[in-house]
Amino acid sequence: MGNGKSWCVISNDSGVFGRNEFASRARLVSTACVSGSLIKSCLMASRPKTLPAAVVPVWAGCVLAWKLTGEFQMGLAIATLLGALAIQIATNFFNDAVDSKKGADTDKRLGPVRVTASGMMSSRAVMLIGLGFLVIALVCGAVLFQARGLPILAIGLPSIFLAYGYTGGPYPLAYRGMGEVFVILFFGFIAVTGTVFVQTGEWHREALLLGAQVGLLSAVLISINNFRDREEDAVTGKQTLAVRLGPKLAAAVIWLEIKLAAFLGLVWLVWEMPLLILASLPVLLLGMRIIWGVLTQAPGPVFNRLLAMAAVQLILFAAMLHLVAVIF
Repeated sequence: MGNGKSWCVISNDSGVFGRNEFASRARLVSTACVSGSLIKSCLMASRPKTLPAAVVPVWAGCVLAWKLTGEFQMGLAIATLLGALAIQIATNFFNDAVDSKKGADTDKRLGPVRVTASGMMSSRAVMLIGLGFLVIALVCGAVLFQARGLPILAIGLPSIFLAYGYTGGPYPLAYRGMGEVFVILFFGFIAVTGTVFVQTGEWHREALLLGAQVGLLSAVLISINNFRDREEDAVTGKQTLAVRLGPKLAAAVIWLEIKLAAFLGLVWLVWEMPLLILASLPVLLLGMRIIWGVLTQAPGPVFNRLLAMAAVQLILFAAMLHLVAVIF
């Protein structure tokens, strides 16, 4: 392997194969190698570490809806989850292609390799795959529209548009320091309240509180990512919040997101669902480790570990919420 390309070699030095059989086997090996390389590239472009930001809002929203009503719509939950994942993956593919086109991904990148900038896939191929995932999201949205009507359009259409508009278009949010706001709004409030609405057919204030917690914890992912890449982004003109604020305030933003997510749990006491405050325990424990790492370590490859921890923190929050809802 070299320069992002995989090579497979088949030899007939021993003369075991006839000419036609050898050519056939060589074609099969070549096809397998290309397929394997494409799958690996697609997995990298999908950015698996970011996908909890799509899964957790649906998971948490379904748990809350069940807790409030005692009912769970499995078919609608699957359509919601697949739609959310498709939009998230499409966003990641578009981000990969657009960042490469704008020169935002350079050889000095500290994070994972980007498939377009590294030459593993062409920009056109990455964009087409991203569009394919948006088609999947539209199909899922059609199922939800049949069940819940016009509110699904109000939720789904902006989400689909911003899958590209996050980094592309005339006003790319990621290049204007709006990434965290976008995540809190769409992966927090809209995703959680929308999921609860899909499950129950009603809007609940509890969904707003849970959406705020999930949104803040999801924003930690992008804040760590942008803090790590702050110096590169500043050079390439990507004005993320970390670039605009500087390193000290960038670290403070991560501290604030984690603390607010944890202590918003106190509102569950006021809203007569006191045991749901226990969902904040993983945030208080793992969140402190993340904050310590952000405050004491210089941005670099070590932040990739903090990013993974932030993803685990988000998953553990949903798991604890689910556990408490079931037991109590």
